[in-house]
Amino acid sequence: MAKTVATLIAESLAAAGITHAFAVPGESYLPLLDAMRDVDVRLVTCRHEAAAANMAEAAAKLTGRPGVAMVTRGPGATHAAIGLHTAQQDSTPLLLLIGQVGDDMLGREAFQEVDYAQLFGGIAKRVVTLRQPERVAEQMASALAAACAGRPGPVVVVLPDDRLAAEADGSAVAPALPAEPAPTAGAIAEIAMRLAQAERPVLMLGGPLWTADDTAAAQALAERLGLPVVTSWRRKDRFDNAHPHYAGELGLGANPALVAAIKSADLLLVVGARLTENATQGYSLMDQAWAGERLIHVCADPEALGRTWQPALAVQAATGPTLRALMALPPRQREAWVSGLAALHKVWTQPTQVQAGVNPAELVGTLSAALPPDTIYCNGAGNFAAWLHRFHLHRQPHTQLAPTSGAMGYGVPAGIAAALLNPGRQVVVLAGDGDFLMAAGELATVAHEQASLLFVVMDNGQYGTIRMHQARDYPGRPSGTRLTNPDFAALALSFGLHGETVRTTAEFAPALDRCRGRAALIHVLVDPQEISPGKRLAEGA
Repeated sequence: MAKTVATLIAESLAAAGITHAFAVPGESYLPLLDAMRDVDVRLVTCRHEAAAANMAEAAAKLTGRPGVAMVTRGPGATHAAIGLHTAQQDSTPLLLLIGQVGDDMLGREAFQEVDYAQLFGGIAKRVVTLRQPERVAEQMASALAAACAGRPGPVVVVLPDDRLAAEADGSAVAPALPAEPAPTAGAIAEIAMRLAQAERPVLMLGGPLWTADDTAAAQALAERLGLPVVTSWRRKDRFDNAHPHYAGELGLGANPALVAAIKSADLLLVVGARLTENATQGYSLMDQAWAGERLIHVCADPEALGRTWQPALAVQAATGPTLRALMALPPRQREAWVSGLAALHKVWTQPTQVQAGVNPAELVGTLSAALPPDTIYCNGAGNFAAWLHRFHLHRQPHTQLAPTSGAMGYGVPAGIAAALLNPGRQVVVLAGDGDFLMAAGELATVAHEQASLLFVVMDNGQYGTIRMHQARDYPGRPSGTRLTNPDFAALALSFGLHGETVRTTAEFAPALDRCRGRAALIHVLVDPQEISPGKRLAEGA
């Protein structure tokens, strides 16, 4: 049989090394659904397009290859927009394949017609429509390469439904590997000079798609050059958090003592991170005078260099080549400076106490102690995540799936993707009650795919982050933040998972033991006044 456009699309995914694609089926791309039966790519059927896009985004973070989501036109595409936004903000390579009305219908406001270039033009790196059957292999390889090139991000491929069954010549082409720009000899020489002169330097790590080799190189570099290390917002797994050079994470709720210490540093060497709002404490970490004297910014994305501050040295280079080039510098020890910042982190990660109910800090400690160091932890957005990010120490790369976009509803699909791609590893999804219910329907995907992972749902009956802000800005006037929730353990049971309910801190460890080795959910009832680590809502606030 002659190849079709749909056949070439499916074969292009396989040629790119894609192992999983996440989809909600739709009539606008039926030929592609059929073509997926004939390639070695596992098609995971999801229950909502936002979850499909989030699963694809999480898969890309774990594999380094573009995540792939398939959705139908109109409502399917708009549902998937959240995953595109996360891929943009997190710099994650993502390919979103969207059905479209036929060319003969375009411009008539046909059923579910959307102008995708207009809709996604400000989010996606590129929006490509496959109109010419003879160019499908070329355009698919180009789209997959574009998702990974430069600053990685989402690419949208639009599939007119009157083209998918058309005959197409040629063969699928594997996309070119992205180029990794290396720092120039002059840049390394200037970094070396500034590091030699510095008494209190700090190495800040971040950015997307780190490899295990990158993490090992960062550790060796910190040890060789005597550098304390901080990680940017939700990039904690770039460095062993128990390493004696690790000083903590810069992000929402960062350690105030760490922030003050960095402001006192005489050099900040940033490798990979883009210096966005959360990583720079609302752009308050430095001013232009400070940056002009003390900031060295190394990033593969040229647009990130000089976006907010003009650094003393800006270097367009990828993370891996930079870390390896810096290893040639002569060794240096700054034991007092390194140990002083590491001590700040040790104090900061001691469990805080609560006045009533379950102590989430101790729950996180129980998870960390009981589960292996390669456990993958996933979360969406909400105050509940503060306990995980503060008290869990990531020991290995690719153990953190958390959106820098701050998207609710991310953790559940991310955890499912992690479990499917890594069936031999433990996966934990920590979610708030509001966060979890944005994607709770995907428990059906867990059952259907026979995935094994653990959900821990922290239930305080409210949108806690917004409630905290209301207590601060409008004390005594809560509005729109109270939630009525189901019995989450019973909900899990209804999908065939194991379910537990925990009302005290002491009950958590035995419940965790009963959940081992199977898909399970632990419903943790939390006092709504215990709003974040070490903080309690004032009575009547």
